[in-house]
Amino acid sequence: MSDKKKQQYDLNTLRHSAAHLMAQAVKRLYPETKVTIGPVIEDGFYYDFDRPNPFVPEELEKIEETMKALAKENMDVVRQELPRDEAVKMFKEMGETFKVEIIEGIDNNDPISVYSQGEFTDLCRGPHVENTSALKSFKLLNTSSAYWRGDERNPVLQRIYGTAWNSDKELRAYLHRLEEAKKRDHRKLGKELELFDISDDIGPGLILWHPKGSRIRYLMEEFWKSEHYKNGYELVYTPHAAKVDLWKTSGHMEFYRENIFSPMDIEGKEYVMKPMNCPFHIQIFNSRLKSYRDLPVRLAEFGTVYRYERSGVLHGLLRVRGFTQDDAHLFCRPSQIEAEISEVLRFILFILQSFGFHEYKVYLSTRPDKYVGSDSDWEQATQALANALEKTQLDYEEDPGEGVFYGPKIDIKIKDSLNRFWQVSTVQVDFNLPQRFNISYIEEDGQRHQPIMLHRALMGSVERFFGCLVEHYAGAFPLWLAPVQVILLPITDAHMDYTEELASQLKNEGYRVEKDLRNEKIGFKIREAQLQKIPYMIVLGDKEVENGQVAVRQRKSKETRTMTLAEFMAEMKNKIDQKTLD
Repeated sequence: MSDKKKQQYDLNTLRHSAAHLMAQAVKRLYPETKVTIGPVIEDGFYYDFDRPNPFVPEELEKIEETMKALAKENMDVVRQELPRDEAVKMFKEMGETFKVEIIEGIDNNDPISVYSQGEFTDLCRGPHVENTSALKSFKLLNTSSAYWRGDERNPVLQRIYGTAWNSDKELRAYLHRLEEAKKRDHRKLGKELELFDISDDIGPGLILWHPKGSRIRYLMEEFWKSEHYKNGYELVYTPHAAKVDLWKTSGHMEFYRENIFSPMDIEGKEYVMKPMNCPFHIQIFNSRLKSYRDLPVRLAEFGTVYRYERSGVLHGLLRVRGFTQDDAHLFCRPSQIEAEISEVLRFILFILQSFGFHEYKVYLSTRPDKYVGSDSDWEQATQALANALEKTQLDYEEDPGEGVFYGPKIDIKIKDSLNRFWQVSTVQVDFNLPQRFNISYIEEDGQRHQPIMLHRALMGSVERFFGCLVEHYAGAFPLWLAPVQVILLPITDAHMDYTEELASQLKNEGYRVEKDLRNEKIGFKIREAQLQKIPYMIVLGDKEVENGQVAVRQRKSKETRTMTLAEFMAEMKNKIDQKTLD
């Protein structure tokens, strides 16, 4: 076997090359199609094509077969740098107008590089595999539409997604994860388990929480609120709308206008639905002048915000137009920044671990090219974030230049049971809003000083976090979060009175109970309870009634255990108190 065949490529290189192979296959099959861009994404790649009709599944199969044939042609992949005029001329002659537009937007000092394999040449920076024979383990997955350059004023393109790996074993493992992800899709489970819904009559991106989903959300919120009071926060509530002038002062009308819903006229004044909670918390902080002895001030809110997201990017609970942030804003002295950030990070880890997440990716984003605040402020804040990460013993990657214009930040992604990462938690330092709203406190020197403001979210969007929880647990929530903790299953009508008695006792102790009183066989009732992913099933028959006991079966076990009701409740209480995971 040749060294070329044995070579293990970086996955980004492999996937970039697979995107080119796919574009070559499309051009060979459908020469009239124009190519645009084909970047690498997490676990795969895509390529956008300009053609009038969407790709259908049969065409995807044909494209994939053509890719396999092309790979076997053992074409060398050759890089070449061209003068700008020559590159423009070449792509114009090819009819690839999108490539011409890209070249015209490239800085004059940057080289124009192209990669060729067989009859196909594409504009690209690379790198790529040396020969198409290296591309063996790939799969085309699905299609969608997309606007050129993400702008809805531009042409609609047809996108094909794919994945590529160094071996068939890795590919099979990934495709297995995809199948498992489909089973766990929160939109599918949300309907099956009656957790939430999205109604066309209400509008896209707006969530209807059903009773069971609302029960879980209530438990999340009550736990969150209780822990915030324990950690020195004050909880606040703020309106859903405010005058446009507030958002002009904050800068949102300037920097965030495209995501704000159109203003409403109320008695001659313009109001908008709030896209953020920050200005409201600033108003509360500024309601009376504070001393340095009052700081830090920690204000937290489950604040519902509204953002105009285009319909093409909406996705179940993960991308919506109305959502609730587990938001908090901390106002502190410069000398308190590091201690506050350390406590926020500790709090984040506590909350995430309580919900069953123990692995993370952490990023420290530093000063971008355009920013507000002095260099010394940025250096102090960035160092405070880094010191807090070190103190919390969190491994992190630095993300240079990716801070927001008003300050550096930490972002935390959680790893779920399918090894996927979700962006949830964030800590951000803000020099901008305290300046814009001219907020201050009285320092020890008797003078007014400007506080430092920290933006902080532990779960981020409650809707997004809830969707993540559904998929992480495949709908089988741990006992403390389960909307129904136990279901009583009488075998016959003769056991109904005992069922009612037990249900009353369990409810009086605060447990969430349902009864299945249908005239069905017990096996059917058990299967139904398992499909609803209820943690405990109690089967009640003659023996249980006679002995005053319960026959307990857990959702993931075929074993039935007999115990007293007191023993059963003690077991449940211990699991709930410990937030035990199945």
